[in-house]
Formats: sequence, structure tokens, C-alpha cells
Amino acid sequence: MVTAVRQTDLLRQSMQPFFTFFSGPFSQLNELPDVANFAVGNPQEMPLPEYVAAVRGHLEPQDAHWFAYKISEPNARAVVADSLTRATGLAWDPLDVQMTNGGFAAIAVGIRTLLEPGDEAIFLSPPWFFYEALILGAGATPRRVKLEPPAFDINLAGIEDAITSRTRLVLLNSPHNPSGRVYSLEELRALADVLERASARTGRPIYLFSDEPYRRIVFDGRTFHSPAEVYPYTVISYSYGKQLLAPGMRIGYLTWPPTMPDRERLRDATFLYQTVSGFSFPNADLQHALGDLEPMSIDIPHMQLRRDRVVGELRRIGYETTNPEGTFYIMVRSPIADDIAFSEILNRHKVLTLPGTIVELPGWLRVSLTASDEMVDIGLPGFERAYAEATGR
Repeated sequence: MVTAVRQTDLLRQSMQPFFTFFSGPFSQLNELPDVANFAVGNPQEMPLPEYVAAVRGHLEPQDAHWFAYKISEPNARAVVADSLTRATGLAWDPLDVQMTNGGFAAIAVGIRTLLEPGDEAIFLSPPWFFYEALILGAGATPRRVKLEPPAFDINLAGIEDAITSRTRLVLLNSPHNPSGRVYSLEELRALADVLERASARTGRPIYLFSDEPYRRIVFDGRTFHSPAEVYPYTVISYSYGKQLLAPGMRIGYLTWPPTMPDRERLRDATFLYQTVSGFSFPNADLQHALGDLEPMSIDIPHMQLRRDRVVGELRRIGYETTNPEGTFYIMVRSPIADDIAFSEILNRHKVLTLPGTIVELPGWLRVSLTASDEMVDIGLPGFERAYAEATGR
């Protein structure tokens, strides 16, 4: 009982900044028509017409089982396996693709599959909101390794120092939310070397959990590489909600490469946890439509132009910013030390951003590029007024 109570306390502490923001400033300003909403990666414009047409087309039943219970459907698995084979050069097996109701479910199922109570899992900070909570929920111990702004390079020395005999997985997110870093194949090889040495030292493999929902949101002609290309004990989570900017349409997957030594065991284990976690498979219509949805994407070149405009204007005003290589996000250093207080100043000027404290990066703000061009038009003057108010310049 003490362990369960302690776990609940840790979960509450982990989630408190998230709940405080989203039940407070976000809920108060999110729906106001004159607010420039840069807070989260939500769509601010109508969805892709071709996406709507594809989903509508697959709603028409073709047989009596069209809307029956669905697990990982063969057609959807084959679509994903073909895409990964083309992207990585590895001959992906459709049986190693587990379709999930979004990337969130893929991460949750993967963590429950790989971790046992008493294990340790390393995640990189600043993180996505829920990594720590999901590790705690599996009865494991989270260990954070800091990434230093503004470069946010992989902290190989920090990871190596954090590995113990109880370490079971390292969680990597590339392209990285919130920094926008896209880690190169050389950096991933260096990380693989660290994990191979540590696995040999501890006597059991350390999994590399690669969270890749932004793998298609990359800028400046970059090529995304998955660590699965260089490290066989890689498990991948993915969400189609990013490339299609339709996060409420929940479809994603959990998978691993054909080089994974114990992949047959993982197939059975993930199916078990998908079932007992509340049947975390995608809706039937989304799986039927996946062949049409797979090649679609939001307009990445236009988002890159939006990035260039926002970064350029914020730097002209006086802000320090990252120049993201991928994802939806720009990190902006608050002109005062208290990012929560500065975000409140921005709110008064009808600009909504995510305080860096929510993602373990106090003193910074996360600005989402999914804001529409119209929001950018009205938001940039708000950023300028807030900067002048906070600095007196």
C-alpha cells in the first residue's frame, strides 16, 4: 500500500505543471477569436481536404465486418512495413507492426511491455509531457538526463553516467519536442555505442525507445534517420496525427526492426498489453484508410517559411530563439527569468504560448508553428509589446 500511495504522489507531482497550465491560462484563452494561439500543436485551420475525402471514402462499409472489432489489421501493417522499409533500407516484417490508437498509446504499451517493477528508464529533459508519468505507471524508476540549451545535443556522457544494472531502456525523441533538434546518423551511432557497451557490462540488452512522431516534419532538406538503422534493440513509436495535423484522429503504431533479436516475444507481449490497457487499437475506419493516408502530409515547405518568419521577427525584437530543424516548435528564451510570469504578460497581449516550466525548461517558452498565418500576423506585434513591457525597452 505504501508503494502504491508513493507512486500516486509521484505521478501527481509529475503531472501538476501540465494540469495547472491547461486548466488555467490555456482553457481561458484557447477559444477566444482574437488570441494568437502558439501554445500546442493543434490545428488552427481546416484539415486537409484530401484527408477528409479519404476518411469519408472508407466509412462506406464493404462487408459485414467493416466495423467489427479490429486489432492490427493486415492492410494497415503492410502499409507501415512498406513505408519503413523504404525509409530505413531494412526489410520490415508487417507482423512486427502493432497498430495503436495514436502515438500516446504506442508509448504507453511499449513502456509497459519493456519495463518491469524495479527497472530504471532514462529519458531526456526537456521531455514530452508524459514520459515520466508513463514510466512511473509501469512501476519503474525514471532517470532524467538534461539536454543543454540552446543546442540540445544528445548528452552521451550524462546517459552513460545514468546507466546502472537496473537500466532497461533509454527513451529518445527525434525530431525532438520541444527543441526541434533532428539527431544525425553519426550521433545515433555514438549513442548506440554507449548502449552496446553498457549492455555488455550489465549483462542484458538496454532497449532504445525511439519516439518518432515528427519524423516527417523536418526542414532545410534534412533527412531523418531512425536509431533502428544502427541499433537492433530499438523500439519505435509513431503517430500519424503530426504529418496530417489531425491529432484527434487517433492512429499510430509501435514497431521494431527485423534486426531485433527477441521480436517474436515482443509481438505476443505488446498484443497482451494493448488488450489489457483498454483495447488500444485504432478505429476500423482509420485502419481501412491508412493506405490513402500514408503518403499525405501537411505543407512542410510552408511551415518552414512560417518558421523563418517567426524566428526572424522574434530575433529582431530582441528574443533569443532556437532555429528548429524539425517538429512544430520554436524555443524562445523569456526576457525575464520567470517564464510563467512572462507568459502571463504575453497573455495580456493576446498571445498564448507554453511556458518552458511545463516541459522542464524554466526560463524558456515553446511557440508552436501550427498557429495560422493570421495568428502570426496578430501575434508578432503582441510579442513585441510584451517584450517592451517586460524589459522597459
